[in-house]
Amino acid sequence: MNFKTLLASTAIAATATTGALAGKADDTLKMAFQRELESVDIYYNSAREGILLARALWDSLLYRDPVSGEYKGNLATEWTWVDDVTLELKLREGVTFHNGEPFNADDVVYTVNYVTNPDSNVKVVKNVSWMDHAEKVDDYTVRIILKAPFPPAEEFLAGPVVIYPNEYYEEVGPAGMALKPIGTGPYKMAELEPGKHYLLELNDNYFGGPKGKGSIGKIDIETIPDINTQVAELFNGELDYLWNVPADQTEKLDGLGKYNVENAQAMRIGYIAMDAAGSVDPEGPMTNKLVRQAIYHAIDRQAIVDALVKGSSIVVNSACAPIQFGCEQDLTSYDYDPEKAKALLAEAGYPDGFEIDFYAYRNRPYAEAMMGFLNEVGITTNFNYLKYAALREKRTKDEVAISFQTWGSYSLADASAITGEFFTGGVLDDAMDAEVIDWIKEADSTGDKEKRKGLYSKALKKIADEAYWVPLWTYNVNYVMSPDVAYTPTNDEIVRFFDISWN
Repeated sequence: MNFKTLLASTAIAATATTGALAGKADDTLKMAFQRELESVDIYYNSAREGILLARALWDSLLYRDPVSGEYKGNLATEWTWVDDVTLELKLREGVTFHNGEPFNADDVVYTVNYVTNPDSNVKVVKNVSWMDHAEKVDDYTVRIILKAPFPPAEEFLAGPVVIYPNEYYEEVGPAGMALKPIGTGPYKMAELEPGKHYLLELNDNYFGGPKGKGSIGKIDIETIPDINTQVAELFNGELDYLWNVPADQTEKLDGLGKYNVENAQAMRIGYIAMDAAGSVDPEGPMTNKLVRQAIYHAIDRQAIVDALVKGSSIVVNSACAPIQFGCEQDLTSYDYDPEKAKALLAEAGYPDGFEIDFYAYRNRPYAEAMMGFLNEVGITTNFNYLKYAALREKRTKDEVAISFQTWGSYSLADASAITGEFFTGGVLDDAMDAEVIDWIKEADSTGDKEKRKGLYSKALKKIADEAYWVPLWTYNVNYVMSPDVAYTPTNDEIVRFFDISWN
């Protein structure tokens, strides 16, 4: 199938979308995404919605049990470290992709070698940059060669590194995969309107493995940015399943006694990123440590958690999620103290404060609350509320001096999944601290767990001492489901469609 034919068939399929009522009568679970995905190809998006689709459509070589934390074979059945930088994997036989292509070593070698090529321009380089290349041993044996020892390799091979069909991807590329995704996963894409609508159907030929085969026939997802509209459609029976529901809405829905309501901790944290290195403005206020500390003291993080975030969220002081390996907790913290914030601003040369553009892409009420606290100490904020992709692009172009961000670490339970993305000298590193960069890179390349902990500890303590970030809070996720839906959420912010069932 050439690309033009693929585009035409996708457009025709998109016109079949209907507004049918949700429910188990037709074995179709209807849910909503709040954000438009820039691409369904998981290597070219970093949005949480994309991760959810990826877990359903594609498979990784390994699988981490979200409850026990145990690594299990998925597309690989056995794996052995030949040496510190060579991992040999025996592949599962008899697996086919959604388009009928047989899965074998060629697909693994092609995928790894494609995404590790700098010319591929994958979205989150950290997820793949630790691999050098892959080699075929035989049809069902491969070796992945690392650039250097990388202790969390199995964690990444169980998460963001999914395997694509080599023949199909060679033909259609990222643009084609975004229009008609093909994987080996428990669900396959039946209809797709980019950014708007996704209809997943159960893959009857799925091999099972640690994910299981799933039970619901179809998952029908539409993009509905407004949560009030989502709630209205739940009331009307047009949606079965809401996730990431704000705390106030969740409390109201729970009080009705009509829905199944669940809350679970997430690996995501919120933070304020600041232009400490002066990449945006070498003379800007964010380059002054006293100003960054003032911002820390100006915001009552606990009050925002209590009033808005709620659930199982907690205030954090470290630039990582507390449940991640290596996330140091014994470090400098900054209490809410607006008078101290004003004094620090005066000491920094801003007795009357200053004016600055403040950016965010989600949780508008949280952002507005933080801006209110900043305004009270003399920092006048001009609010710029953008879509995620637009804000990320501005950040990579050094156009954002201060912003409210979040990061879910791709649900990887290792500090490298966040520190490696933001503090190792890449385009999103606002600190560019040579010591921090060296410590984290060394931590990411040693197999000694205690040494890794020590290196992360030094890096995270300096990040806190210098106030390069203002870590805010952990996130939790509220799930509201119709009485017909059964699902037990996990503490990693991933909705596993294959684990949802009907009551």
